[in-house]
Amino acid sequence: MAMENESTVIEFILMGLTGRSELQLPLFFLFLVNYVVTVMGNLSLINLICLNSHLHTPMYFFLFNLSFIDLCYSFVFTPKMLLSFISERNIISFAGCMTQLFFFCFFVNSECYVLTAMAYDRYVAICKPLLYTVTMSPKVCSLLISVSYMFGSAGAVVLTECMIRLNFCDSNIINHYMCDIFPLLQLSCSRTYANELVVSIIVGTVVIASSLIIFLSYALILFNIVHMSSKGWSKAFSTCGSHIITVGLFYGFGMLTHVKLSSAGSVDQKIFFSVFCTNVVPMLNPLIYSLRNKDVKLALKKTVKRITN
Repeated sequence: MAMENESTVIEFILMGLTGRSELQLPLFFLFLVNYVVTVMGNLSLINLICLNSHLHTPMYFFLFNLSFIDLCYSFVFTPKMLLSFISERNIISFAGCMTQLFFFCFFVNSECYVLTAMAYDRYVAICKPLLYTVTMSPKVCSLLISVSYMFGSAGAVVLTECMIRLNFCDSNIINHYMCDIFPLLQLSCSRTYANELVVSIIVGTVVIASSLIIFLSYALILFNIVHMSSKGWSKAFSTCGSHIITVGLFYGFGMLTHVKLSSAGSVDQKIFFSVFCTNVVPMLNPLIYSLRNKDVKLALKKTVKRITN
């Protein structure tokens, strides 16, 4: 991927979350704790799935990849974000900005597809239990994850290439804590209509396609469990509850981050929702799946007992 264009700007200044000096240190420690919890939580869940054979199932294979994405996702921008709280000027090179943007788009797109694959897995488990082991074979699961990463990478390449082709002439101050698409589009001095169109098509395709598959999967699950007993209802909700919460948080805050607001403080609101989407959701995912999941709790007890003995 070429990093050369006609821009006179060779580096950007990230404004960060706030310019108020009295908030810099408290926010640094707050997000440092968030970062540590995110890394430890996702690493712990990854290790639990690897070390316990009863978690070597399609559901936990997808959960392993979700935790891996969230773990890598936090490495993309959180260290730079923490640096902004303790440095006078948070500078990032043009190449560094485009690299950060690529990996941000890659992991976000990949997470959309992995969440979609998890919804399909729950559909097969509840609606076609007798065919589950055949339908969700290791080969099929590996193919679904490979396609998720492949599509995520393709989308990230196109989106990053759109930003590389823009010209940045005068201002190099990004009113954000990371290199995101829309702040860069606003900063560019070239015509951005074609770029905005491509971005809208790529993002719209990813969101609409994954949302439709997830919605259809749960619609079929709901139609199927209507005829079940109360015990069947309880089992279905226990296996789907964590995924529904994760999808709701991920897509909910993602939509709030990019929805167009007419109020004067719309930029601050978007940054606020972006913080939840990029920092809080990856931290909550391992907690959601561990606190609501008996298999994970059992694996944790076995692992702790193994270590202590």
